[in-house]
Amino acid sequence: MIRIVKTKEKSKKQQMLLRLAAFVLALCAGGLFLLVLGNNPFAIYGTILSGAFRSKMAIQATIKIMIPLLIASLGVMLAFKMKFWNIGGEGQLIMGGVFASYFALFHADWPGFILFPVMFIAGIIGGGIWALIPAFFKVKFGTNETLFTLMLNYIALYLVSWLQEDPWRDPAANGFPKIASFDKSAVLPKLFGVQIGWVIALILVAILFVYLRYTKQGYEISVVGESRATATYAGMNVQKIILRTMFLSGAVAGIAGMVQVTGSDRTLTTGVAGGVGFTAIIVAWLAQLNPVSSLIIAFLFSVLEKGSSVVQSQFGLSTDCADVLQGIILFFVLGCEFFIRYKFVRDKKQSAAEGGK
Repeated sequence: MIRIVKTKEKSKKQQMLLRLAAFVLALCAGGLFLLVLGNNPFAIYGTILSGAFRSKMAIQATIKIMIPLLIASLGVMLAFKMKFWNIGGEGQLIMGGVFASYFALFHADWPGFILFPVMFIAGIIGGGIWALIPAFFKVKFGTNETLFTLMLNYIALYLVSWLQEDPWRDPAANGFPKIASFDKSAVLPKLFGVQIGWVIALILVAILFVYLRYTKQGYEISVVGESRATATYAGMNVQKIILRTMFLSGAVAGIAGMVQVTGSDRTLTTGVAGGVGFTAIIVAWLAQLNPVSSLIIAFLFSVLEKGSSVVQSQFGLSTDCADVLQGIILFFVLGCEFFIRYKFVRDKKQSAAEGGK
């Protein structure tokens, strides 16, 4: 009796009002959840905001959370733009960290002006190769890129487990499976109290904005995303475009991994990604695949993440409760995107038939 139909394209104002309504509903639903737990919703929400900005150190922590999230979202954005469903940002980030970690661990004696560019390039190559694998199998054998990229996440994760168990295990860890902390010479410098990964992230936002909007390759990505048949008819080499774009997608995610291990973690662990690759998908989608918008969305996500950690300690809420609260907010915001493009309607034929009976 009820079916889903696509609506006419809504104006910018209508889309903004829908998103605002979704945000208000999310706050109401989250507030109801907090009330059931016996907490004051206004106090909790106020703490989330103040927790992310209450001190210089808190602001720095918020920016630190945002750095890998923003860079990873820019990476998956490239693939999504041509409708290649790259769910492997997590693995590509990890592999970028692995490749960069090799030089941080075994070549820390190199001069900084050589070491840092080499680690940066290594991160690009590690993430790019990891994304190129499913792209190659897609164009050659028509494999499902969603499942392929997803499975590669776990291979990358277990590769790190193997490295810390045996080849790269810290001899000074007394048998504990961990990789040694990087030497100071292999750690990214800080600017305004935060590792310079935030500068790299802002530069990438500008580069990708120009690349996607004003370059020939950016145009080709859009055409392939709209219709591969049209791209082929226009004389574009679709296979080449897919391979090139997926390498770039993974390369950007690999930069996130390099920045994370050499700037924030200062070592390589199985928690190097920490779910960032999956959250980046949501950020890219909410940003409408726009690099500038992803900067804003990633910042808001970081505020929510940092503020939630303060709520946990200040109000005694468990980690699970904070995650549920974040999930409720995301559910409504993502649900809003559905109603921007689709609506529910009653099937008139079915209703008339039932009325005749």
